[in-house]
Order: sequence, then structure tokens, then C-alpha cells
Amino acid sequence: MKPDLYSKEAYLYDLPNELIAQHPTEKRDESRLLLVDRKTGNLEEMPFKELTSFLQPGDSLVLNDTKVIPARLLGKRSTLGNAEIFLLKRLSLDTWEALAKPGKKLKVGSEVFFAEDFKCQIIETTSEGNKIVKFFWNGNFEERLAQYGLMPLPHYIHRTESEIFDEKRYQTVFAKNSGAVAAPTAGLHFSHEMLEELRLKGIEQNSVTLHVGLGTFRPVQTEDIRLHPMHSEHFVIDESVAEKLNQRDKNKLQICVGTTSCRALESACNENGLIVPGSYETSIFIYPGYSFKYVQALLTNFHLPGSTLLMLVSAFAGYELIREAYQKAIKDRFRFFSYGDAMLIV
Repeated sequence: MKPDLYSKEAYLYDLPNELIAQHPTEKRDESRLLLVDRKTGNLEEMPFKELTSFLQPGDSLVLNDTKVIPARLLGKRSTLGNAEIFLLKRLSLDTWEALAKPGKKLKVGSEVFFAEDFKCQIIETTSEGNKIVKFFWNGNFEERLAQYGLMPLPHYIHRTESEIFDEKRYQTVFAKNSGAVAAPTAGLHFSHEMLEELRLKGIEQNSVTLHVGLGTFRPVQTEDIRLHPMHSEHFVIDESVAEKLNQRDKNKLQICVGTTSCRALESACNENGLIVPGSYETSIFIYPGYSFKYVQALLTNFHLPGSTLLMLVSAFAGYELIREAYQKAIKDRFRFFSYGDAMLIV
């Protein structure tokens, strides 16, 4: 019986816990890559480094240059109890939307202290249960955040606090524009050396910016996926970048690096298949049945069961082919999720 592709159940799968990567590989470009060919249905493994041989002069990459902020702040309430503020979105110079723990005890007016000269106050609770917090500090806010904030590792990485290496490794080497609270993980596999080797070979690299939100990890709660309220994310595509993207040679391979870059490109593409530059909010939800307007090849990691990102890659490569690819990845013991291995769909 054919699965109902609008049913959440269709995107669930069993994953052994030991395949969820808890640490990155020793070197960025040492991960494994599963090559998925949409035309032939062929599945082939190769070292990620071999992408430099696979790509040919004139091929190109589209990268997401967002930078992850140290969004987790651990502090004390005025009663000296522990509290955590997890930054989601900056609303003004001193005000953020955030998650707060313990939520029930942090009512409007409550203060959380991170240092003598660095604190925040809860000024509102949103309809979704998030908090609007106002910060008070001396000096430079970004410096305070860097000093006291922790990298916002995903919930499936089981550590009490982020470790020193996470500051670098949960960040792409091309990260430039601060604002994400989760990494665009497909980009984590690239080292400076590998990108330089690709440049010298004539592989063009263009960047868009999409600030990844926490909603990227949020599983679909509705049984009918079409009823899922998709989270919104901010993205920017510069005019010069849009011009280059619109002049691409369609006979050459252009790889969109990550589902975040994919969402930005598909959101900014008009009915003529051209990328319109600008600064936008997108809540695009891509699932089987969606007709792609721009993206032709996609580099991505392995995604959580029941996630919107698994639905996106199923729309791109075809449900059955992705199911087969994930079964092979589990059988061959690929590493899954943020610090895991990668898949290239051509």
C-alpha cells in the first residue's frame, strides 16, 4: 500500500541512538558522503573530501554564511534559583524573543542575572509561551554575550554544557553574519583548505544569509503535515549575488549547500526562475508535491524523523528514493544529524 505523503507517519523511521553523532569528526572534511542520483536512483558512498574531484570547473556552490550566536545564557533568579534564557530573535537593540526556564517561575517583571553588570528582565509572555526579555548591561552587548553565552547545541547532543571545540566546530568556516541559533549543518563539512582547493579549480562560491531558527528542530505535531504552522526565518540575498545566481550556466552543476540555503533560494525565486534580491522573512514549507523553481542539486545532512527538513529532501529527491537512502545510511552506519555525515542529491 502506498504511504500517504501528507501523513506525519510517513516520515518516521527507527534510528539506533548510537548513530546520532555526539561529536564532530576530528577534521571537518573527514566525514562520509552518500551520493544520491535522482535520475538513476543510484546510491554511492564516497569520502566528503572527494567532492573536490567530483566537481568540475564552472560548477558552483551556494553557501549560507549565517553565524551562530552563543544563544544559551545560564543565570540566577532574584531568589538565587537557576534560570536559563535561550535567545531566539532580536527585536531591537536591547530586546529579544527568548525561551525561558523555569517558564512558570519567570513571570513578567522577573529578572535573571548573568553577572553584576549583565541581566535581563521578562517584559512580556507571547501567545506561544515564549518570553520577550529586555537586557541591561555595561559596555558592548556582543562582548557580554560572547563572554557569558554558550553555543546552542541541539537537544540530541547530550552534554550538560557545550565544550570548547563547539565554539569553532558548531560554526561554518565561512560564517559571517550573526543571527542564527542553530548551525546550517551541511556547511560544517567544509574546511578552509577544501574551499580554497575548490576555488583554485574554478568552483564559484556564492553566499546567501538565512538565520536558522530553533524551529528547524521542531517536529511536526499535526497528523496532516499540511496543517503544520511553519516557523519563520529571516534571510538576505545581496543584489550582486542574485545577479551571479541568475547568470548560472544550467549545463554546469550548482550545489545548494543545506536546506537553509534551499529555503532562501526557493523563497526568493520568482515565477520566471530568477532570484530577486532583498531582505525577507520566509515561512516556506516544502513537502512532496512542491515544484522546485531554482534548486537543482542539494547537499544536506541526515535529518530527524518527522521533521520538516526530511519532508523537504523527500520533495526534492522523491519519497521512495530518500527512504531507500536513509535505510542504506542506517545499515552502513553513517552518522546522523548536526555533527553527522552528509548526502549529496544530484
